[in-house]
Formats: sequence, C-alpha cells, structure tokens
Amino acid sequence: MLSTHPQRSTADRRAQALANADQAARDQARRDRRTRVVLGAAAALAVLTVALVVWFVLGRGGPRVEGISELPEGVDAPSVSDAHGGISFGASGEAGSTSGEDAVRVDVYVDFLCPACAQLEDVNGTDLESLRSEGSATVVLHAISFLDAKSDGGSYSTRAAAAFAYVADEAPAQAYDFQAALFDSQPTEGSAALSDEQIESIAVRVGVPADVAEGIDGERYRDFVGALTQVAFGDPDLLDAQGRFTTPTILVDGTVFEGDWSRPGELRAAVEAAAAD
Repeated sequence: MLSTHPQRSTADRRAQALANADQAARDQARRDRRTRVVLGAAAALAVLTVALVVWFVLGRGGPRVEGISELPEGVDAPSVSDAHGGISFGASGEAGSTSGEDAVRVDVYVDFLCPACAQLEDVNGTDLESLRSEGSATVVLHAISFLDAKSDGGSYSTRAAAAFAYVADEAPAQAYDFQAALFDSQPTEGSAALSDEQIESIAVRVGVPADVAEGIDGERYRDFVGALTQVAFGDPDLLDAQGRFTTPTILVDGTVFEGDWSRPGELRAAVEAAAAD
C-alpha cells in the first residue's frame, strides 16, 4: 500500500538537520554562558597561563618559527587579510575595509575556544562595533588557534578560525556578525567540539548565503591559521607586562592595551583617547 505522506526532499532533510544543529548549539551556548558568568572574568583569564604557551610551542604540529611578524610566502591566505594575517573591519562593516587613515586601529587577538575572549566580546563587542560603524576605529581581528587540545576532539580552535577566514573571504558583509556568533555559541573547554554542520548553521543564522555556508570546512585555511598563530607567538611587540602572550591581546594604535577590558567602557575610553590625540 502506498504511503499517503509525501517523501521529504533532500533539501527538507538538510534544512531540518541544520535546524536541529542550530538548536543544539543554542542550548549548549546558554549552558556555557551561565557557567562563564559564575566563574567570572578573573577565573577565565587564569586559564590562559604560561603553561599553555609552552604547550603551544612544544606540542603544536609544524616547525617552530621565532620572531616572525608576517605570514610566510606561499600560505593560502584570504584576500581580505593583511600581511600579518589580520582581517580588518571599517565603517562599512565588510571584511577587508577600514575607517580611513585618521581612525584608531584596534587589533584584537582571539581564540574562538578562549573563554576570556568570549567575555571580551560580551563586555566590549557593542562598543567596538559602535566605534567601527561611526568611523572612529578600524577593528582588526586575528583569529589564532592554540586551544585545540582543550576541545574534546575536532580541533575546534583551528576549524572555527579557518571558518571565520573563509566567511571573511566569501561573505565579507556577514563576517563580523559571524565571529560574534561563534563566541555566542562557544563550547566549554573540555567538552565536545561543535561540528562543521553546527558551524555552518551558525553562519546561516547570521545571514551568510547558504551556498557559501555549505563550503565551510576546517581545511582550506588551516595552514593560514597555523601561520597566523606563529606570527602572534613570535612577535615580541605582543607580549604583556609580564612578558607573555595570551588571549585576548588588544592593541590600540599599535600599543598593547594594559587596562582592564573586563570593566565596561574602559577599552572604549582608551580608543576615544587615542582618537583625540
């Protein structure tokens, strides 16, 4: 006897799978965010210690490169990235844009699995977006990867950074919202990593065209992310007052911001003071 129910098309099944993955990511994000609030900024910052730096240098695959400040030749980099691997966002909001020569340059080094980086976005994301959209600042994001070992399989730090690079290149108008959404859906360190399908769902949610989102994978810009990470760890200008490189690291017009970014308005005030000089 023939079924009276129409068969679901491949597109329908894919849409349902994306919706299920999206809901799972949202549920996990809500649980993770409650955990981060309880722990507080101080505990999150304590996660990023010198031991992680040592682990990165000694344990990450690939050759150790010391003292480099630019991407090596031959690395497949997004067309919107600069020589240091940074991807800028100016008043237009598109990846690769700037707010002009008079705007303050704000470089932000993050790892998408870093809980302190998610808190940076929580506390300062609106301010940075406002400064960028009004043309006072150019925000340059450096999505590095050194916390792959902190996700339960899946090399999440690298895959998320590579996905951001891909979206910046293929859907520059949605890239800024995409990086914020990755933090909003950040898995807890030590928990299961988000799948490529879940990352794709996050991209679609912020407006990345479906055909572009379907092309997201963690391989195309894996070498770029690795090189960008080595640039960050090899640049002595990025060290904090204790001589360490940690994430998040913020530069305001080329100088490491040593204020308390966890205090609302403090980073914005530093950017506005630099603009007034």
